[in-house]
Amino acid sequence: MKKRGRLKFHRIKTWQLLIILVPLLFLDATFLRLDHIKMSELREAVLAADQSDNDEEVSRTLEELKAFVFSNIVINIVDDNGEQKITFGTGPFYLEHQYIRAANAALEKAEQNIASDSNPNGNIYQLASNVCRAAAVSNGWTWDNPNYINCMVGEINKYPAADEIQDQIIASLPSTELYRKNYASPLWAPTVSGFLILITIIIIVVIFIRAIIWVILRLSLLFI
Repeated sequence: MKKRGRLKFHRIKTWQLLIILVPLLFLDATFLRLDHIKMSELREAVLAADQSDNDEEVSRTLEELKAFVFSNIVINIVDDNGEQKITFGTGPFYLEHQYIRAANAALEKAEQNIASDSNPNGNIYQLASNVCRAAAVSNGWTWDNPNYINCMVGEINKYPAADEIQDQIIASLPSTELYRKNYASPLWAPTVSGFLILITIIIIVVIFIRAIIWVILRLSLLFI
């Protein structure tokens, strides 16, 4: 039976393989596109949860995104310093609002820690807060706006005795890398698109080998 199967395959002409290859390539592109769209939808759900200030929803949607990306072939085009590059996975994205919430929590904790500050300039945090809250009102900033955080850090840094407090605040602010996500997908996965790609590669390899054999036979005939 195996021998008959091999014979039947060898009877398939190269032009027939080429005809089969065309719709296969179309199916490959279609299913890869569907996987990319699904990944984009899951990533947008993460960013929407981040904007809604719902950390539990952020964690849930992140797990869904990771599970999908790790088990599917996701081809993506990302911007790298102005250059468009093809990558496998989500590409980098940021949980900006979650970072801002964490940074504000750190600032509030710093305010509590230095509320009784007795340096020569008085309560430095309170002085900075007075300036930045006024700036927030005049510029329409909300309290979770990054401009407000930058204003606070900048104002505190103006005072000669603020070095220790500045170090304390900077140390308490979370690293932005904790809120930078980039999930990589496998180069091949046992999915519909994965098996279609595998079949496509096999057919291309067979066509390529047959083409080489044909060229070798033609060249050998020239020297007979």
